[in-house]
Amino acid sequence: MAYYMAFMILGYLTGSVLSARIFGRLFRHQDIISGTKDGNPGTANAFLEGGFLCGILTLIFDVLKGFLPVFLCVRLEPSQNPQPIEFGLALVLCAPVLGHIFPLFYHFQGGKGIAVTFGCLLGLFPHIYGAEVLAFSFLFLSFIVRVTPHYFRTIAAYLLTMTLLLFAKERLALRIGFLMIGCLVLIRMHLSKEEKEACKVRVLWMH
Repeated sequence: MAYYMAFMILGYLTGSVLSARIFGRLFRHQDIISGTKDGNPGTANAFLEGGFLCGILTLIFDVLKGFLPVFLCVRLEPSQNPQPIEFGLALVLCAPVLGHIFPLFYHFQGGKGIAVTFGCLLGLFPHIYGAEVLAFSFLFLSFIVRVTPHYFRTIAAYLLTMTLLLFAKERLALRIGFLMIGCLVLIRMHLSKEEKEACKVRVLWMH
């Protein structure tokens, strides 16, 4: 279990580095997050407040800080009893998201963790079923059953993904790991101080 704890700590520490704040100061020489509506140090605000290059670098870094700890853990994973492997990997899978949402280096005030979640799920490559399901959920709730605003769409997408993965015949680590990731994101959304518009749900054929 010590093996997985090491990658879990690595994932939490890398997740605690908020690239939107770093690149924002690099390109705009100021805190680009403080004036935003939701105060979220994520990709969307990096694009809006920091510009295209700031947004691209933030997106790449946020995906990588989820991808690398999980990918390295899987590639170097020792052959042991199956149960510790699954539970240990599940902890590694959610650690970067935990770090991004409750970052050690920013007084535990972080972002929503969406890009980092995709990075963690892609870290299981070539088994990227989890990332595909999350992407499907966001697309489905954006274009088929349209949930607005984005705040409620995110909540719905994570709940839908958690449900779909719960019944999927996939690795236990993915199912447990995403369940923990989903709970972390839902807690972060609940704690958000952004002004929330009323939730609206429209289906494609009613537009």
